Amino acid sequence: MTDLTAAMTGLAGRARQTDRVWLATALMVAALALIAPGQAVDSVGFVAGNLLGIAPFLLFAIAVAAYAKASGADGLIAEVFRGRLVPMIVLAAVFGGLSPFCSCGVIPLIAALLAMGVPLPAVMAFWLASPIMDPSMFIITTGALGTDFAVAKTLAAVAIGLFGGFATVGLQRLGAFADPLREGVGGGCGGNAVTRPAERRWRFWQDPARRRDFAAEAMRSTLFLTKWLTLAFLLESLMLAYLPAETISGVLGQGGFWAIPTAAVIGVPAYLNGYAALPLVAGLMDFGLTPGAAMAFLVAGGVTSLPAAIAVFALVKRPVFVAYIGFALTGAMLCGLAFQTYLAA
Repeated sequence: MTDLTAAMTGLAGRARQTDRVWLATALMVAALALIAPGQAVDSVGFVAGNLLGIAPFLLFAIAVAAYAKASGADGLIAEVFRGRLVPMIVLAAVFGGLSPFCSCGVIPLIAALLAMGVPLPAVMAFWLASPIMDPSMFIITTGALGTDFAVAKTLAAVAIGLFGGFATVGLQRLGAFADPLREGVGGGCGGNAVTRPAERRWRFWQDPARRRDFAAEAMRSTLFLTKWLTLAFLLESLMLAYLPAETISGVLGQGGFWAIPTAAVIGVPAYLNGYAALPLVAGLMDFGLTPGAAMAFLVAGGVTSLPAAIAVFALVKRPVFVAYIGFALTGAMLCGLAFQTYLAA
């Protein structure tokens, strides 16, 4: 009964948090309905469409997290990765640079990895590299900006993943990020799975208690991811409506010494879908935007578009979130400068 009471208390606390997020989302929609009814309809449709599009990623991540919890595989995963950090970071960065995940689509997978105890440096490497490039993006980038740019962007994805992963290792050795996840998200980065591994039972459905664990974890993950992604997509729809590409073009098209840092800084908060950004950047380059600034903008924007950043903020504690933004900003600047230097040479 004690365990049941604790579980119910935890669910009640998470429900209260969920209510606040849903309340904020509902108030935003209500305000839109009063001020701009047409935009309210468009935003609701945008949210629904994007949630539907990301549903396969959500369902897969939720199922993996719930199965790992119910079967005891979360401890096994943590044990496999423990002690092999350097090759894990390298593999995470390379795989991230080639995987077909957007900045929002990678969030459910990251939540599952963190909850299963995968070390933060490897997760950070994958998190940073994954949204920048994928096979279809490579082909479209080649057509829009040329093969050199596409290859450089792929290398930039891997490089920023390595940079973030090993920088995270260094910060952890200084005592940072001891417990990266927010309260109620995955139990402190799978700490319990590592310190008190449960007996493995792959056919968990044969055990009533483990079936309950599966259902509880699936419900927890569904509520958590859905509430934050709904808010993120709602904000994304507003950015698309009220921060038009022409505004960004007017700032980035100035050129000069500060073009690369400015492009990276703007790219961090500004939403631009990777595919939609390509024709805009190609047009800006026709009007004098340097390739280095274009690279910095695409890298920073791909990693930390506002909807993705909100989802990251929901998963991890503030120091990790600040580091994530800092790695994206610094890495984008360095990639832009390196690409510009390469072309100049």
